[in-house]
Amino acid sequence: MAGLAEISGNEAALARQSALLSAPPGTDRMLANAIRALAIDAVETAKSGHPGMPMGMADAASLLWRKHLKFDAADASWPDRDRFVLSAGHGSMLLYALLHLTGHAGMEIDTLKSFRQLHSAAAGHPEYHEHPAIEMTTGPLGQGLATAVGMAMAERLLAAKFGKSLVDHRTWVIAGDGCLMEGVSHEAGALAGHLKLNKLIVLFDDNDISIDGATGISTSEDPLKRFAGYGWATKRVDGHDFAALQAAFLWAQKSTKPVMIAVKTIIGFGAPHKAGTAGAHGSALGGAEAEAAKQALGWAHLPFVVPPDIYAPWREAGARGAPARRAWLKRLARHNQRAEFERVMAGKLPDEVTDAIRGFKASLAMQKPTLATRQSSLKTLETLVPAMPELVGGSADLTGSNLTLVKGMVGASAQNFAARYVYYGVREFGMAAAMNGIALHGGLVPYGGTFFVFSDYMRPAIRLAALMGIRVIHVHTHDSIGLGEDGPTHQPVEHLASFRAMPNVLVLRPGDAMETAECWEIAIRNTTGPSLLVLSRQAVPALRDDANGNKSARGAYVLAEADGARAATIIATGTELAIAMAARQSLAAFGCQVAVVSAPCFELFARQDAAYRAAVLGSAPRIGIEAASGFGWERWLGDDGVFIGMAGFGASAPAEILYEHFGITERAIVQNLWRRFGLAEAAAQHLQLI
Repeated sequence: MAGLAEISGNEAALARQSALLSAPPGTDRMLANAIRALAIDAVETAKSGHPGMPMGMADAASLLWRKHLKFDAADASWPDRDRFVLSAGHGSMLLYALLHLTGHAGMEIDTLKSFRQLHSAAAGHPEYHEHPAIEMTTGPLGQGLATAVGMAMAERLLAAKFGKSLVDHRTWVIAGDGCLMEGVSHEAGALAGHLKLNKLIVLFDDNDISIDGATGISTSEDPLKRFAGYGWATKRVDGHDFAALQAAFLWAQKSTKPVMIAVKTIIGFGAPHKAGTAGAHGSALGGAEAEAAKQALGWAHLPFVVPPDIYAPWREAGARGAPARRAWLKRLARHNQRAEFERVMAGKLPDEVTDAIRGFKASLAMQKPTLATRQSSLKTLETLVPAMPELVGGSADLTGSNLTLVKGMVGASAQNFAARYVYYGVREFGMAAAMNGIALHGGLVPYGGTFFVFSDYMRPAIRLAALMGIRVIHVHTHDSIGLGEDGPTHQPVEHLASFRAMPNVLVLRPGDAMETAECWEIAIRNTTGPSLLVLSRQAVPALRDDANGNKSARGAYVLAEADGARAATIIATGTELAIAMAARQSLAAFGCQVAVVSAPCFELFARQDAAYRAAVLGSAPRIGIEAASGFGWERWLGDDGVFIGMAGFGASAPAEILYEHFGITERAIVQNLWRRFGLAEAAAQHLQLI
C-alpha cells in the first residue's frame, strides 16, 4: 500500500500536471512529447522498462539537446563533442529517443521497437559499444556521475596540453535521487568541487520518488546544500518551465565551479493516474494508462509514429553542431600538434614505448635487482612515463606506499591542469570511477594505486570497466600476508580469486622485476579491459636474466625446467615464486628433480592453446603455492594436485613469521611431495619430516 507521503505527493503532482496540461502545448512541449511517446511505446512493446524518468525529464533533456549540447549526429565520435552521461541509466529510453530523433544512424525506429531485446542497440540500460553515441554503460546508480567527473578531468588535462582550439567541451549528466544517495556520489562530488571542474553540469531529476515510494521515507537531506558544501554552484528550477530551464542552462555554462541543477519534475509526466508515483518508475504503464497519457499530452499518433513536423526540428537539432565540427576540423588540420592529438585519441601507443621497455628489461637482466615488486613497478614507470605522455597516474592517498609518482610528474589542481598525476584522496571508488571516465573520454591512459585489500571499495567500477572493455590500469600493492604487521584487515586473501572470477579482467601478479616490467607492458597494451597489477611490499630476488620477448604475456611459462624427467611441477605466482625456486634447488640436492612454472596471469594462460598449456603444466604431480585463497587453482592443479596457501584470514606479525605460521614455505612443499606423492624422501628425512 502506498504511504501517506506518496499519496499526498501524488495529489500534488497530479494537480501540478493538470495545470501544466490545461494550456495548449507549445512547440517546445510537443517536441518533448515525442520523447514521452516513444518511451511509452517502447516500454509497452517490451512489456518492461522504466517510462517514468524519460517522461519526467523529457522537457529538460529536449531543451538541452536542441539548444545547448554540442554534438553533430553525423559524427558521434567527434573528439570535441560535449559528453552526455545518463547516470540514471534505467531511464534509457530517454537517451534512445534523443538519439533517434536527432538522426543518429543505428538508432532507427526499428531499433526502438526492439527495446530490451537480445542484440538490440536499445538495451535495457545503456550499453557502451552498442551505439557510438552512448558514452558509457550506466545502470549501477551513481557510477555515471562519478565517471563523468573523470571525463571532465580528462577535458581539462587535454586542454592544458593541446589548447582550447582542440579541446573545449562540457560534460553533462542526468542523475536521479538514487545516484545521489549512493556513496560514490560523495567521493566524486567532493573531488569535482575540489578541482573546480566548471565544465561539469549535473541535472538532478528531482522527482521525489524512488522504487519503494516517496523519497521522504528514506532520506531528508538537501543534495544541493551538500554539493554546495563540496564547492559546487547549485540552483533549483521547475523542470517543466522551458524559460526557467533555458535561463538555468545559460547560467550553468558561465559558472566557475561544477554545477548541479535540481530539476523539479513529475515522474511519468502525462500519465493521468501514475504520474508522481512509484508506479511510473519501473514497469509499463499498461494499455489504458498509456493511451490516456498520450491523449493528455495531445499526442494523437499511432505507436512509434513521429509526424514530419516534429521530426524536422529535431533533425535540425542533430545537425546544429555541424558548422562547429567543420570549423574544428580546420583548426585540427593546421594545428602543430595534430599528429600527436590524433595518435592519443586513437589510443595508439608511441613507437618509443617498445624500445624503452626493451632497454629497461636488458638493464634488469644485467643488474638482477632484489626489489619489492612495487619498487620494480616504480622503476618501470620511470621508463614508461617519459616514453608515453598520455599516461596519467594517481593514488588514493597512498602515493608513497604504492610508489605511483615518478619524479617530475606534477599533480593536477584547480589552478593547474598541465599535470600528469591526480591526488585522489581516500576515495578508492571515486578514483576507480574517475579513471573509467578518463579512459572513456579518450586521449589518456589512466593508472591509479591503492592497497590490494581496498580493491573491495573499487570493485563496482572495475566490473563496469570490464563490462565496457576499456583500458584502465590498477596498481594494487601490499598484495598478501607479506605486508606484515598491519594485520588481517589489510592482508588480502580472497581478492585474487574474486578478480580472477570476474570476466574480462587481467589479474597480473609478477614474481620479480623482470616480470613486473612485462606485466606493465601487458597492461598498457591491453585495450579491451582493465588490468590489475598486484604487487608486493616485501623484496624478492631476481629470478630471470632472460630479457627476450615477453614470457608473462602467455600467462604462465616454465621458469626452470627439471634436470631430467619431472618428478613434480611447482606452480607459483608473485612473491611465492622465490619460495618455489628455492625449493627446487633444495630438492635437486637430494635427487628430486622438479620444474617451476611461473603463472603471473591465469586469464592469459587460459587463452593459450591446449598443447602449450599441457607442455607447461606437464604430466607429473603438481603443487601450487600462493599466499592467498586456493579457490580457482584446481583448474591448473587437477584433481590430485596440492595447494599451499591461505585457508583463512591473516594475522599481525612480521612477514617472515607469518609465512612460517601459515605454512607457506619450502618445508611445506617438501612435506606435501612426500606425504601426498611419495616423492623427495631424502629431502623429507633431512628436514626430519619422516
